[in-house]
Amino acid sequence: MTVAPRVLVYTKPGCHLCEDACAAVARITAEVGATWAALDISTDDQLMRQWAEYVPVILVDDEVHDWFRVRDDRLRSALVT
Repeated sequence: MTVAPRVLVYTKPGCHLCEDACAAVARITAEVGATWAALDISTDDQLMRQWAEYVPVILVDDEVHDWFRVRDDRLRSALVT
C-alpha cells in the first residue's frame, strides 16, 4: 500500500518559483520528518485549467495550503500540528 505524501507541490516546467518552492518544501519536510512530492501538472488538462496560473501550488494533507511562494513558518506550523 502506497501512502500519499503529506505535502504535494504542483509544478510545471520552466517555473523558477516551482524550483524555489520545492527546495523550501524539501528542507522543511526534512526538518519535521514529513513526506513530500512534486507533481508536474503540464500533462494534465484539468489541473492545468485549474492551477496553471498559480503554480507552484502547495497542498498539505490534500488541501491547498499556499501558492506562488512557500512561507516557511506557516508550512512548518501546518506540519507539526
